[in-house]
Formats: sequence, C-alpha cells, structure tokens
Amino acid sequence: MEELELLTTWREPLIVAAQVLLILMLSWVAQRIVTRGITRLGTRYSMLPQEVLLPLRGLLRWLIMGSALMLVLERLGVSAEVLWTALTGFAAVAAVAFFALWSVLSNMFCALLIFSMGPFRLGDTVELVESADKPGVKGRVLAINLFYTTLEDLSEDARGALLQVPNSLFFQKSMRRWR
Repeated sequence: MEELELLTTWREPLIVAAQVLLILMLSWVAQRIVTRGITRLGTRYSMLPQEVLLPLRGLLRWLIMGSALMLVLERLGVSAEVLWTALTGFAAVAAVAFFALWSVLSNMFCALLIFSMGPFRLGDTVELVESADKPGVKGRVLAINLFYTTLEDLSEDARGALLQVPNSLFFQKSMRRWR
C-alpha cells in the first residue's frame, strides 16, 4: 500500500520532468536540423553569401531555444500570459532606456570613430560649417574625450574661450580642417 502512495505522489513530477527532457531534446534536434539545412543551402547555392546565412542560422537557433524555454516554463507552471507580460514589459523598458541613452552612446561611438579614422588631430584647426554662407564653430583642437571635443575659440570676439562640441556633430555637419 505504501508503495502505491509513493508512486502516486511522484508520478506527476516525474511526468513533468520527462516532458521537460523531451522538449529540450526535441529543440536540440530541431536546432541541429535547421543549422545543417541552412549550411547545405549555402553550399548548394553559391549565390547565398555567408553574411546572410550566418545571422539567419543564429536567428533561427535563438528562436528555437526561446520557444523551448517558453514551453519548459509553461510545463513548470508559469503561465504564458505572465511570461508574455514580463517579456513585453522588459522590451518596453529596454526601448525607453535605449532612447534615453541614445545621445550618450552616439557621442561615445563618434569618439571611437574620431580616434580610429582620424578626421582631425590635436592641434588642428577645425570649423563646423552650418551652410555655405553662414560661418560655423571654428577653433583649434585642444582635447578629445568620449563625449566632447574641446576647441579653443578663434573667433575675434571670443578669442581664447573654450568650446566643447559634442563628438556626434563632427559627423552630422560638414567640416573644414587646417593642419
């Protein structure tokens, strides 16, 4: 009698564990089949470049793994409605954070471009041109950091003043440079 009680108490968790294991195995097999299929398509049709196939493989792999994770969590008792609410909430917060940080990230990325491409160097005189008939910001480059490029103002009325120009402006406007 005791063995029958033990079997009935463990039956449900064992069934759930078997279902989770089956979901994981099937998702692994599906991932392997999809990856091999895309690789074969790439070798059979040479017009499909690797630059397209590699992200496609990664996207489908993550899609299969994400679906398997959702199925496993559902089998463990987490409702799909709660999962989707959490996922969309996280996506909304991430989007807001991305837009809030956009200007900071843009200036940091532009600083990396300035350091790597070298459109100007310390000591150069640069001018950001507003339009052909309007003079822009002009100065000698004193410092370049992750957010700003510091210029010594060369205009007649503010000679010697320091200007801090956001790095992204150097890629949004036309620029004149003198060595």
